[in-house]
Amino acid sequence: MFKRIALLLLMVGVALPGCPSASVPVEKEAKKVSRPLSFTVKSLGGEDVDLSKYDGKVVMIVNVASKCGLTPQYEQLQALHEKHSKDGLAILGFPCNQFLSQEPGTADEIKEFCRVNYGVRFDIFAKVEVNGDGACDLYKNLTALDTKPVGPGKISWNFEKFIIGRNGEVVARFSPRTKPDDAEVLKVIEAELAKQ
Repeated sequence: MFKRIALLLLMVGVALPGCPSASVPVEKEAKKVSRPLSFTVKSLGGEDVDLSKYDGKVVMIVNVASKCGLTPQYEQLQALHEKHSKDGLAILGFPCNQFLSQEPGTADEIKEFCRVNYGVRFDIFAKVEVNGDGACDLYKNLTALDTKPVGPGKISWNFEKFIIGRNGEVVARFSPRTKPDDAEVLKVIEAELAKQ
């Protein structure tokens, strides 16, 4: 009899002492967590950066490395920045040393490498982990989302790309080998930039 009463109370949203309630605030909290621009990260110089400063922009988040076969993608990322930043595109690079130690540099070394070799002027942040228990909160969030075409799951290698629309929601995830100027990537970016 007590089990039936408890079940009935839970169905109408009343919590019993020691029992979790299935109420609306839990759903709202889950929705909040799914917005990647709600996080604070460190700049390459070590300062806190609230990603909400990119609200209303189209954002590409990419984990980068300086000693990878895919490192030349910096050139395409910079070209995208030059072409579309005035239209509202922001590219955010997150150095990561988790893949065969291909980003061993210090913050100053990373900054110099990007500037000298690729003329990078888009925003580069402090080195992070993107997989495992030590992954930063931003990447824990990004990899939990079921985003096409890749879907949810751990980052497979350097230069995996997430695109966030003007509404703050992740709209696409592309594999490392998909270049930043690939037709499918450009299609998503241009469609999102066209939205106001």
